[in-house]
Amino acid sequence: MEEGSRSTWQRNSGQSPSAIAQARLRQKPQPMQSPVVAVVHSQSAVTYRIPKAAKGLVTQVQQQWGHIDALINGAGPYHRVNLFEESVDGWNQMFDGNLHPVFYLAQAVSPGMKARKSGRIISFSMANADQMISQPDVTAHYIAKAGVLILTRTLAKLLAPHGITVNAISPGFIDSGSAPPGELASMTKRIPAGYVGTVDDTVAAVRYLLSDEARYVNGANIQISGAWGI
Repeated sequence: MEEGSRSTWQRNSGQSPSAIAQARLRQKPQPMQSPVVAVVHSQSAVTYRIPKAAKGLVTQVQQQWGHIDALINGAGPYHRVNLFEESVDGWNQMFDGNLHPVFYLAQAVSPGMKARKSGRIISFSMANADQMISQPDVTAHYIAKAGVLILTRTLAKLLAPHGITVNAISPGFIDSGSAPPGELASMTKRIPAGYVGTVDDTVAAVRYLLSDEARYVNGANIQISGAWGI
């Protein structure tokens, strides 16, 4: 994130958004100089707790910093399992970690953004989620990521009159440290660009969507995939 007082809130496995917000609130506040950006890395949670946790997180950030200029919904978890071998918990976790928080957090931050006639919401989908193709081993995750795109476009249409942009970023194979190097290397031959992307590639897209240059970009889906998955 940029220097200054830009704040980042993350939601990690095993901790609720409220718990992490409380930990952050114990830190000494810095003078407000830069936009306040709430960054959420979605992880599994109990469905009925998500609306309350999302609202609580946003409320605490606003109480400390005054308002939120941008919400970034980071990439959520996934697991590989054949559809007919998927468990009830596994199925629900993919939606709880990838789709539900995107809606509830947008619902919580939008009133403040609407009042200021300004705001940015960015959510992470996946490179081929717009193709609606079969995905026997990551079915729930794929449906959730397709849902992120539909939700992004719907929110964009609803919030555009209030000066708020809502966009999606869809990464392909990115060397973020979450996948074994051997697995990424084996996928290189399937990427038209001939190489695996880096975290800097996705960060550049986020920075663009947060910038004034992207003020008229709304409801878009930026593919960061080296032409894979299109």
